[in-house]
Amino acid sequence: MVWDGSRIFTIGTQPERDDKVSLELSEEILNSMEVGMSFRDYSGRISSMDFHKSVSYLVTASDDESIRLYDVNGGTCLKTINSKKYGVDLVRFTSHPTTVIYSSKNGWDESLRLLSLHDNKYLRYFKGHHDRVVSLSLCSGKECFISGSLDRTVLLWDQRAEKCQGLLRVQGRPATAYDEQGQVFAIAFGGCIRMFDARKYEKGPFNVFSVGGDVSDANVVEFSNDGRLMLVTTMGGHIHVLDSFRGTLLSTYNVKPVTSNSTLEASFSPEGMFVVSGSGDGSVRAWSVRSGKEVTSWPGCENEPPLIKWAPGSLMFVTGSSELSFWIPDLSKLGMLSNMCTAKIFYCWKGLLCHKLIHMIHGAVYQVVIDIAREMNKVVDVRSKQLSSMLDDF
Repeated sequence: MVWDGSRIFTIGTQPERDDKVSLELSEEILNSMEVGMSFRDYSGRISSMDFHKSVSYLVTASDDESIRLYDVNGGTCLKTINSKKYGVDLVRFTSHPTTVIYSSKNGWDESLRLLSLHDNKYLRYFKGHHDRVVSLSLCSGKECFISGSLDRTVLLWDQRAEKCQGLLRVQGRPATAYDEQGQVFAIAFGGCIRMFDARKYEKGPFNVFSVGGDVSDANVVEFSNDGRLMLVTTMGGHIHVLDSFRGTLLSTYNVKPVTSNSTLEASFSPEGMFVVSGSGDGSVRAWSVRSGKEVTSWPGCENEPPLIKWAPGSLMFVTGSSELSFWIPDLSKLGMLSNMCTAKIFYCWKGLLCHKLIHMIHGAVYQVVIDIAREMNKVVDVRSKQLSSMLDDF
């Protein structure tokens, strides 16, 4: 049983995700972000990460052939499943928070697998690709998904059927993505992004957008949450941001190029105002979509680009390399609070419940920090209900 600060739930009943962040993301908040927690028990690099869209769960895949499920609210790893026979490369949540689809990494079986994390059972196999799958995207709220492979095919699937429902041939390494409504999907390769109507894909793309002459292999294509923007990353070290309706190239951000064995990943913030990205030198960088300028960067300690995902509706993003790191704002760096304003931030990491209430009255800042460290056997003379009531009063 876990308490997330406002309600109690068991592992069998997943905590719902809050739709809105409590503070509006700004450049100042972005600049203040730092690693709040890391999991360093991986014995290989993280190859893929995915947040569930409605439940505060994160799933990772790693070169150590493990799939791990995390409760983001609790800051805990709920389950680790090993895929020693097939290996694991890409992993994505289905609409169910304990069911995933993942691709193999063993070099001899390129099937996709529908796996129940609850009881570690394979529900279905999807066979059709003949080379490594390099892109995997699920349609929000529906049973369909698409996969792109180095065999130069993009296959369209229904989770309820083993055989693919459609096939599109491409002339290069494909990057694929559905928009948030599931009405459109994009395939990026060869310096262009091709837009398809999901209901009439067999008629070909209804639009083709150029990415400014960058013909290096595409790594990732992604839509913003509102569907108005899209980005594509390339192995040449470029992150292109486009208007998804007109195809206008709005900005191009440049980082150190990545090797053929690495992935340059970038992610929109929840409201689509910022982009965070890895880099070939191991650093993490952030840009403002509105100005096109770099906002901040954080140096890395490895020479490979970290994977990166922004948590839906949250002031948090995660990076994955040889370790998994959760990035959150550091309130001590923020000078944005004005008179008579209140901000409530709640963190819950690995059994350590930490509530921070900042209340400014007439220019004086009073910070109440109550730590309940279960693992440290510390006793705090304040009950959880009293704390929750105190926070609600503000």
